[in-house]
Amino acid sequence: MMMIYLIVMLLALIGLGVPIAFAMLAASMTYFLITPSLDIIVVQRMVSALNSFPLLAVPFFVLAGTIMSRGGIAERLIGFADVLVGHLRGGLAHVNVMNSMLIGGMSGSASADAAIDSKVLVPIMRRKGYPNGFASALTATSSIFAPILPPSISLVIYGVMANVSIGDLFISGIAVGALMLVVMMVTVHILSVRRGYAPSRDRRASLREILEAARKSLLALLMPVLLLVGLRMGVFTPTELAAIAVLYAFAVAVFGYREIGWRDIPGILVESSLTTAMIMLIVAAAGAFGLVVSYEQIPAKLQAVFDAASVSPLAFMLIISVLLLILGAIMESLSLMIILIPVIAPMGASLGIDPIQLGLVLVLLFTIGGITPPVGTITFTVCAITGCKIGEFTRAFLPFFLALLVCLLAIILFPSITTALPRLLGH
Repeated sequence: MMMIYLIVMLLALIGLGVPIAFAMLAASMTYFLITPSLDIIVVQRMVSALNSFPLLAVPFFVLAGTIMSRGGIAERLIGFADVLVGHLRGGLAHVNVMNSMLIGGMSGSASADAAIDSKVLVPIMRRKGYPNGFASALTATSSIFAPILPPSISLVIYGVMANVSIGDLFISGIAVGALMLVVMMVTVHILSVRRGYAPSRDRRASLREILEAARKSLLALLMPVLLLVGLRMGVFTPTELAAIAVLYAFAVAVFGYREIGWRDIPGILVESSLTTAMIMLIVAAAGAFGLVVSYEQIPAKLQAVFDAASVSPLAFMLIISVLLLILGAIMESLSLMIILIPVIAPMGASLGIDPIQLGLVLVLLFTIGGITPPVGTITFTVCAITGCKIGEFTRAFLPFFLALLVCLLAIILFPSITTALPRLLGH
């Protein structure tokens, strides 16, 4: 009964517009203030929740993404994507998807990717005759590559909280990202043919043109390759990888493309610091709220319910998917992830579900929640930049939502999509 009161309190505070971190802290403080001898434990739990070496990767990846968004890397990747897929029907839409995969594989942030494409690509798409709703919905949906592909902040957080190898999660994300790329491009092709969207290029690029575009964007394209090779060879850990990513992005932006000057550095540091502070405050608050969940033995009670119902691993995954899709539509995705991973991960392990598969499924579900109206933070980011109305966005988003559900079902039904590549590489 106490947990029900706290959840109602949490949802009420969020509904009133209280930031999620403060809403979780209020619920946690309420619980511990009325629990004898436990009122001092909240601050201790908040500090201990941040006392994790792998979490150092988060501010580094945020800083690397900020540098790349300002360092001219995005524009060169858009040009390279246009050479590869611009000749297809709906060429600019395909460029949007391809560019999100390339940027997402470097920034680790869906919001950063969505913001870049909203500012650069959506105005071009509108000038070429694409409806604002379609361009905005596609931009938001294609940003889902960032939390799936390495270096993903979401995968780092899941790995820390579920005690799973971050390196294996990164490798598994490559296979899932490839599946998503195929499904998204097929969806774009079908919609483009039905609606008569034209290619962005008159003809298929020649091999010489592709090589020239690759040469111009070589420094940007080498970043994920060098980082993943170094990670798999044991040159550095995932946390060290994040620091190397910052140094590489800085070198490329300042000395390679010369898009960032020394005067820009303070602004970049401030922007990335604010983003990091927001993420870490939520992590700390969720640590305190997670202690409430632990004291109330919620995981054990839920596990008993599933055991009594003799739920199979497949049924468990489908039930969790439906619940998280609903919760994701009304709660902020990062907060939801931090609250629920400590609950869901042990339950999945007890049912024999591979933690790598479960991690990719959960991250994909939480990210879909970040896109789904009415509370999707990525949706608000895109619509604020493009001026798209929520109703128009929602109608255009439905085909892409179905495409994401296809990817989700494929990962659930075929675990080898997430586990084969790490095993092939000896992990």
